[in-house]
Amino acid sequence: MDFTQALEILRSGGTILYPTDTIWGIGCDATNIDAIQKIFDVKKREPNKSLIILVESEKRLQDLVDVPEMAWQIMDVSEKPVTIVYENPKNLPKELLAEDGSIGIRLVKNDFCKKLITKLNNPLVSTSANLSGQKSPLKFSDISDEIKNSVDYIVEEFHDKVSEYPGSSVIKIWNNSQIKILRE
Repeated sequence: MDFTQALEILRSGGTILYPTDTIWGIGCDATNIDAIQKIFDVKKREPNKSLIILVESEKRLQDLVDVPEMAWQIMDVSEKPVTIVYENPKNLPKELLAEDGSIGIRLVKNDFCKKLITKLNNPLVSTSANLSGQKSPLKFSDISDEIKNSVDYIVEEFHDKVSEYPGSSVIKIWNNSQIKILRE
Protein backbone atom coordinates (compact mmCIF):
# COMPACT_ATOMS: atom_id res chain seq x y z
CA MET A 1 0.00 0.00 0.00
CA ASP A 2 2.80 2.41 0.97
CA PHE A 3 4.54 1.88 -2.36
CA THR A 4 1.33 2.40 -4.36
CA GLN A 5 0.51 5.65 -2.55
CA ALA A 6 4.04 7.00 -3.01
CA LEU A 7 3.85 6.21 -6.71
CA GLU A 8 0.45 7.92 -7.09
CA ILE A 9 1.77 11.06 -5.38
CA LEU A 10 4.83 11.14 -7.66
CA ARG A 11 2.69 10.66 -10.77
CA SER A 12 0.39 13.50 -9.71
CA GLY A 13 3.31 15.94 -9.33
CA GLY A 14 3.71 15.63 -5.57
CA THR A 15 6.69 15.31 -3.28
CA ILE A 16 7.56 12.38 -1.03
CA LEU A 17 9.76 11.77 1.98
CA TYR A 18 11.44 8.41 1.44
CA PRO A 19 14.41 6.21 2.38
CA THR A 20 17.20 6.07 -0.18
CA ASP A 21 20.35 3.97 -0.43
CA THR A 22 22.00 6.59 1.79
CA ILE A 23 19.91 8.95 3.94
CA TRP A 24 16.23 9.92 4.03
CA GLY A 25 15.39 12.07 1.05
CA ILE A 26 12.79 14.37 -0.41
CA GLY A 27 11.88 13.29 -3.91
CA CYS A 28 9.72 13.95 -6.92
CA ASP A 29 9.46 13.01 -10.58
CA ALA A 30 12.62 14.50 -12.09
CA THR A 31 10.75 15.47 -15.27
CA ASN A 32 8.05 17.51 -13.50
CA ILE A 33 9.14 21.16 -13.25
CA ASP A 34 6.37 22.13 -10.79
CA ALA A 35 7.32 19.26 -8.47
CA ILE A 36 11.00 20.25 -8.68
CA GLN A 37 10.05 23.79 -7.63
CA LYS A 38 8.11 22.37 -4.67
CA ILE A 39 11.31 20.69 -3.46
CA PHE A 40 13.23 23.97 -3.64
CA ASP A 41 10.41 25.57 -1.63
CA VAL A 42 10.30 22.78 0.98
CA LYS A 43 14.06 22.96 1.55
CA LYS A 44 14.20 26.76 1.34
CA ARG A 45 16.97 26.18 -1.16
CA GLU A 46 18.37 28.71 -3.61
CA PRO A 47 17.38 27.88 -7.21
CA ASN A 48 21.00 28.06 -8.36
CA LYS A 49 21.82 25.02 -6.16
CA SER A 50 21.43 21.86 -8.20
CA LEU A 51 19.60 18.69 -7.21
CA ILE A 52 20.68 15.13 -7.89
CA ILE A 53 18.61 12.41 -9.46
CA LEU A 54 18.42 8.67 -8.94
CA VAL A 55 18.14 6.10 -11.72
CA GLU A 56 17.49 2.39 -11.44
CA SER A 57 19.31 1.04 -14.48
CA GLU A 58 22.33 1.50 -16.68
CA LYS A 59 19.98 1.97 -19.62
CA ARG A 60 18.18 4.92 -18.02
CA LEU A 61 21.55 6.43 -17.07
CA GLN A 62 22.68 6.16 -20.69
CA ASP A 63 19.42 7.77 -21.85
CA LEU A 64 20.30 10.85 -19.79
CA VAL A 65 24.06 11.26 -20.23
CA ASP A 66 26.98 9.98 -22.24
CA VAL A 67 28.66 7.84 -19.60
CA PRO A 68 32.46 7.95 -19.83
CA GLU A 69 34.33 4.69 -19.25
CA MET A 70 35.83 6.23 -16.12
CA ALA A 71 32.33 6.56 -14.59
CA TRP A 72 31.66 2.83 -15.07
CA GLN A 73 35.00 2.05 -13.44
CA ILE A 74 34.25 4.30 -10.46
CA MET A 75 30.80 2.72 -9.97
CA ASP A 76 32.31 -0.78 -10.22
CA VAL A 77 34.93 -0.23 -7.51
CA SER A 78 33.03 2.05 -5.14
CA GLU A 79 32.22 0.39 -1.82
CA LYS A 80 29.54 2.95 -0.98
CA PRO A 81 26.88 4.72 -3.04
CA VAL A 82 28.44 7.18 -5.48
CA THR A 83 26.85 10.14 -7.23
CA ILE A 84 28.63 11.15 -10.40
CA VAL A 85 28.31 14.64 -11.83
CA TYR A 86 28.09 14.48 -15.62
CA GLU A 87 28.38 17.11 -18.34
CA ASN A 88 25.75 17.75 -21.00
CA PRO A 89 22.71 15.82 -19.75
CA LYS A 90 19.86 15.06 -22.16
CA ASN A 91 16.10 15.00 -21.63
CA LEU A 92 16.14 16.74 -18.23
CA PRO A 93 14.60 20.06 -17.19
CA LYS A 94 17.07 22.91 -16.82
CA GLU A 95 15.73 23.47 -13.28
CA LEU A 96 17.63 20.35 -12.20
CA LEU A 97 20.97 21.39 -13.62
CA ALA A 98 23.88 23.13 -11.95
CA GLU A 99 24.94 26.56 -13.19
CA ASP A 100 27.52 24.90 -15.47
CA GLY A 101 24.81 22.67 -17.00
CA SER A 102 25.93 19.49 -15.25
CA ILE A 103 23.81 17.00 -13.26
CA GLY A 104 24.58 14.61 -10.42
CA ILE A 105 23.16 11.12 -10.98
CA ARG A 106 23.31 8.03 -8.76
CA LEU A 107 22.55 4.51 -9.96
CA VAL A 108 20.76 3.11 -6.89
CA LYS A 109 20.96 -0.40 -5.52
CA ASN A 110 18.18 0.07 -2.92
CA ASP A 111 15.24 -2.20 -3.88
CA PHE A 112 12.54 0.25 -2.78
CA CYS A 113 14.02 3.09 -4.86
CA LYS A 114 14.67 0.86 -7.87
CA LYS A 115 11.07 -0.36 -7.87
CA LEU A 116 9.70 3.17 -7.44
CA ILE A 117 11.78 4.56 -10.32
CA THR A 118 10.93 1.59 -12.56
CA LYS A 119 7.18 1.98 -11.99
CA LEU A 120 7.33 5.79 -12.28
CA ASN A 121 9.31 5.30 -15.50
CA ASN A 122 11.25 8.51 -14.84
CA PRO A 123 14.28 9.40 -12.74
CA LEU A 124 13.62 10.49 -9.18
CA VAL A 125 14.92 13.69 -7.61
CA SER A 126 16.75 12.99 -4.38
CA THR A 127 17.85 15.61 -1.92
CA SER A 128 18.48 15.27 1.79
CA ALA A 129 15.39 15.60 3.99
CA ASN A 130 16.52 18.77 5.74
CA LEU A 131 16.33 22.51 5.31
CA SER A 132 19.15 23.85 3.17
CA GLY A 133 22.33 24.16 5.24
CA GLN A 134 21.20 21.88 8.08
CA LYS A 135 22.54 18.44 9.01
CA SER A 136 21.37 15.51 6.86
CA PRO A 137 19.10 13.00 8.64
CA LEU A 138 20.59 9.53 9.17
CA LYS A 139 17.28 8.19 10.47
CA PHE A 140 13.62 9.16 10.21
CA SER A 141 13.49 10.60 13.72
CA ASP A 142 16.20 13.13 12.72
CA ILE A 143 13.85 14.79 10.20
CA SER A 144 12.28 18.05 11.36
CA ASP A 145 8.52 18.42 11.67
CA GLU A 146 8.78 21.35 9.26
CA ILE A 147 10.04 19.01 6.53
CA LYS A 148 7.56 16.25 7.42
CA ASN A 149 4.67 18.72 7.22
CA SER A 150 5.87 20.20 3.91
CA VAL A 151 5.86 17.09 1.71
CA ASP A 152 2.80 15.49 0.13
CA TYR A 153 3.49 11.94 1.34
CA ILE A 154 5.74 10.19 3.86
CA VAL A 155 6.76 6.60 3.16
CA GLU A 156 5.77 4.70 6.30
CA GLU A 157 8.18 1.80 5.94
CA PHE A 158 11.76 1.84 7.19
CA HIS A 159 11.25 4.45 9.95
CA ASP A 160 13.55 2.46 12.26
CA LYS A 161 16.31 2.10 9.65
CA VAL A 162 19.55 3.96 10.41
CA SER A 163 21.58 4.87 7.35
CA GLU A 164 24.77 2.94 6.82
CA TYR A 165 26.10 5.93 4.86
CA PRO A 166 25.82 9.61 5.82
CA GLY A 167 25.60 10.44 2.11
CA SER A 168 27.04 9.28 -1.15
CA SER A 169 30.46 10.05 -2.47
CA VAL A 170 30.20 12.76 -5.13
CA ILE A 171 32.63 12.75 -8.03
CA LYS A 172 32.61 15.13 -10.98
CA ILE A 173 33.83 13.91 -14.37
CA TRP A 174 34.48 16.23 -17.29
CA ASN A 175 36.24 15.93 -20.65
CA ASN A 176 35.59 12.16 -20.31
CA SER A 177 38.59 11.62 -18.04
CA GLN A 178 39.13 14.55 -15.67
CA ILE A 179 37.83 13.86 -12.16
CA LYS A 180 37.34 15.83 -8.99
CA ILE A 181 36.14 14.39 -5.70
CA LEU A 182 33.50 16.79 -4.37
CA ARG A 183 32.58 14.65 -1.33
CA GLU A 184 34.23 11.46 -0.08
